[in-house]
Amino acid sequence: MVPVLLLAALAGAAASESQPNEPEVQVRRDTIVVTGTYEPLPLEESDRSLRVFPVRRLSLVANTFADLLKLDPSLDLRQRAPNTVQSDLSIRGAGFGQTLVLLNGLRLNDVQSGHHNLDLPVPLESIDRIEVLKGTGSTLYGSDAIGGVVNFLTNRPRATELRLRTAVGNFGVNQQRAAVAWAGTAMSEELAVSRDFSTGFIPNRDYRNLSLASTTHLSSRLGASEIALAHNDRPFGAEQFYGNFNSWERTRGWFASLRQGLGRRTEASLGYRRHTDLFVLYRDRPQVFTNRHAVESYQVALRRFEQPGTNWKWHYGVEGYRDSIVSNNLGRHERARGAVYTALDARALKRFSFNAGVRDEIHGSFEHEWSPALSAGAWLSPALKLRGGVSRAFRLPTYTDLYYHDPANLGSPDLRPERAWNYEAGADWNWRGRVRGDVAVFQRRERDGIDYVRRSLNEIWRATNFQRLRFTGVEVSTSVAVARNQAIELHYTHLSGAQEALSGLLSKYAFNYPVHAGVASWQGLLPGGILARARAGALQRLAREPYAVVDLYAAWSRGRFHPFVQVTNVTDTFYQEVLGVDMPGRAAMVGIEVTAFQRRK
Repeated sequence: MVPVLLLAALAGAAASESQPNEPEVQVRRDTIVVTGTYEPLPLEESDRSLRVFPVRRLSLVANTFADLLKLDPSLDLRQRAPNTVQSDLSIRGAGFGQTLVLLNGLRLNDVQSGHHNLDLPVPLESIDRIEVLKGTGSTLYGSDAIGGVVNFLTNRPRATELRLRTAVGNFGVNQQRAAVAWAGTAMSEELAVSRDFSTGFIPNRDYRNLSLASTTHLSSRLGASEIALAHNDRPFGAEQFYGNFNSWERTRGWFASLRQGLGRRTEASLGYRRHTDLFVLYRDRPQVFTNRHAVESYQVALRRFEQPGTNWKWHYGVEGYRDSIVSNNLGRHERARGAVYTALDARALKRFSFNAGVRDEIHGSFEHEWSPALSAGAWLSPALKLRGGVSRAFRLPTYTDLYYHDPANLGSPDLRPERAWNYEAGADWNWRGRVRGDVAVFQRRERDGIDYVRRSLNEIWRATNFQRLRFTGVEVSTSVAVARNQAIELHYTHLSGAQEALSGLLSKYAFNYPVHAGVASWQGLLPGGILARARAGALQRLAREPYAVVDLYAAWSRGRFHPFVQVTNVTDTFYQEVLGVDMPGRAAMVGIEVTAFQRRK
């Protein structure tokens, strides 16, 4: 743990520097988004259902990215352990493999298993915001974007600073984090490190999470450059994760990327990801059953736009991908694919918007996946906007879907890619920036959906394609600024899935979705500089009992020393987000974050 006396000395040495700004609480900012669009645009101009979580602004009242994603009931975060040790994200009832995870627009999805998609290689201190696209996104991003897209975004440092954080809590929680940034004109750099440790709330649920990341921004005559390097190491006890076994697992990830602007209209990007997974079925007897997997993924893209007219643009580009795996269980495999896309985007601010695009992705033996999309929006008044769209998406099977085998599960090498059409209509309302509301109705129609099924409890789970799955839902939300620095948000999502396609089979994943989910949250800056946040979430999964979880966060926001306290599951509710895997009861964590040095540009 970082000594408090050292923190005080560092803070005293920088006493003459400018003081950090006090956090600001707003219902919703005029945010510029880059997810679900071909170029940055104001959030209110988007024709799609988008949610933005300002990570950097809420860092004092959030411990992990899961704390923020749980603010939206359409995002079903199925955790097997706290602190995002292993989490599956479902959007609008889609499978966890049907959610595409990005880091600065580059793919993080794992071709071994969707269980590793949220193995974020960077610490939370590196993330500026999270943008979530709800609904299909294959026209922009290719495979896996059936239920939606989660994009973790870094940003140029706003200040030259050094931030240190340490905390302790129940279940042997011990945390140290640090971030140092240098904000220059032609070059800026940010380094972040995070170490989180716990002895576990039950035996064999201990974990250690170590992350390191570097992000460099350069400006030159050629254009803006961004270089990212990251590494994560995560060993953890996996009791109950895959059945009644005292399992153990260790995942490690490496990520490197380069994004290079080539003038104002063109951008090139390169990405590399390596991920290893060591799984031991019996922690005390590793010789009985041990799996070792190593995945490597490469991606390259070239994107450009033209502007023939004042109110419309033409976007186009090419992309390429290569994935490979070496595994004692899954074997040695590799695959490559390429894609081309084009889109027309027309908009007159606060009047209308229209986007039509199509993508052709080629994989396997020159098999084509066409992903068209059409969306539009119109303002009936300065306060009311109507929007709607239709799009098609697909997902290629993971290597686990295709080749995995153990005494309880069996993959199928004959699986076909999943395909889905998404239909959506919605309305957004904004009254003077103080009250905002939106409603969306959507339907997703899947063909060749992939799930593990069996006919009885005595059979093994087999990976299978379903011909017809249909999910229909509605989302309703409102945000109210009750005071200058206080806001209340209410969100509700209802989802209904047509299960006739199962024909009496038992489903392992697809029909674990929430039928009803609601979240009420409050955030405020109280007198004396206390930044506080509260969340109450209630959820009922299909054919299971409902439960509710309440979390509280508070921090001193003024000056350089920021003590904080977080209490999760205040009511000590017993619940399971993944069937058969217990989640912890009430827990508290206390700590301090120190801005040891800060100088704004």
